[in-house]
Amino acid sequence: MATLPQELKTLLAWASPARSGDRLAGLAAPTAEMRIRAQMALAEVPLSRFLNEALVPYEQDEITRLILDSHNPDAFAPVAHLTLGDFRNWLLSEQASPEALAALADGLTPEMVAAVSKLMRNQDLILVAQKCQVVTAFRNTLGLPGHFATRLQPNHPTDDASGIAASILDGLLYGNGDAVIGINPATDNLNQACDLLKMLDEVIQRYRIPTQSCVLTHVTNTLAAIEHGAPVDLVFQSIGGTEATNQSFGVSLSLLEEAQQAALSLQRGSVGNNLMYFETGQGSALSANAHHGVDQQTCEARAYAVARRFEPLLVNTVVGFIGPEYLFDGKEITRAGLEDHFCGKLLGLPMGVDVCYTNHAEADQNDMDNLLTLLGVAGCNFVMGIPGGDDIMLNYQTTSFHDALYLRQVLGKQPAPEFAQWLSSMAITGADGRLNPAVPPAFQTPLQAVTGETASD
Repeated sequence: MATLPQELKTLLAWASPARSGDRLAGLAAPTAEMRIRAQMALAEVPLSRFLNEALVPYEQDEITRLILDSHNPDAFAPVAHLTLGDFRNWLLSEQASPEALAALADGLTPEMVAAVSKLMRNQDLILVAQKCQVVTAFRNTLGLPGHFATRLQPNHPTDDASGIAASILDGLLYGNGDAVIGINPATDNLNQACDLLKMLDEVIQRYRIPTQSCVLTHVTNTLAAIEHGAPVDLVFQSIGGTEATNQSFGVSLSLLEEAQQAALSLQRGSVGNNLMYFETGQGSALSANAHHGVDQQTCEARAYAVARRFEPLLVNTVVGFIGPEYLFDGKEITRAGLEDHFCGKLLGLPMGVDVCYTNHAEADQNDMDNLLTLLGVAGCNFVMGIPGGDDIMLNYQTTSFHDALYLRQVLGKQPAPEFAQWLSSMAITGADGRLNPAVPPAFQTPLQAVTGETASD
């Protein structure tokens, strides 16, 4: 029988619930029995060890430096004496109230929360995440208890303005878009980004929608767009959990800081100044050959240290997007989605999830329905809303406009309060908060322009 590893990062990798990415990297436990033994050994590790044994060398990695240099020992003090197993038990206890968890967030490192998640069942991840309430604001207020938001994602394979407009209209009429109206541009260049930003701003201003827009272009394009006078609300960037991963994305902490300050100078928020939007995903470090021998879920959690540094409005993991090489099937995608949401929330992030899969994964829409429902119970801040759940530009399957309606109905959740009031004022919803069957008067002419049909057709 193999001997358990003594090195912390190897013990973490062996203790991770099975997934294809760790197997691909050669980091997974050799057998299921060794995985359980590693989890039992991990439960005895003191939380304080994570402050003394860096998984990625401090001298080589600015994310490690960020994690350790920004650690708050006063916030950590209430749990500093605990082992990981004891910490798990405390998180599941009634002592771990929403207020206690909020006070603790700055005292936890990503490695601590990733480690404790490896000792938890899915229901444990849901229970603790549900107690973590993270509220952010820009033009509306997101993350309040009892509310559930969506990113309206009107992607188009050619960035066709009419196609994008049709998707935006469709999403708004389904009550989607309170988290953000965010486009992944098909052509990632400055002129296209500026054109899309202007289009989104015109829609938001014309209908006085209390939401924010974002074109998910590289942060350098967003900086250039600001310099060209484009109406930038949110700054987007994909991020990873090691410096080398972020270098592969062409970003650094200093570049993100520059972009944040540039966007803040525009003063476009009306109820808050959280204006950064980050996407992450398990497997990004491995795909960039930048994981330093750290398992993919722990690398993912380290990305949340980057996000936390910039007080974002939105963070989401694109949980099944990178492919079956990293998360093979519906079971692995479901587990990863719950892990990522739990870790992000415990670290104080406004966590959403792109509940998604690629067509070559061993998963289907029923798997996504299950994960969506579990995340709704866990208090996920937002998910994606895409026509038919099929992103025809990025070629993957995610959640649709009506999926958000389903979750709001079965769990009794509402959109962001300012957005819910707008939906009512525009006659999209009635007094009971449910969708009106008729097309609201304000949207009848735009609908006819887009479809060539009248509202009664």
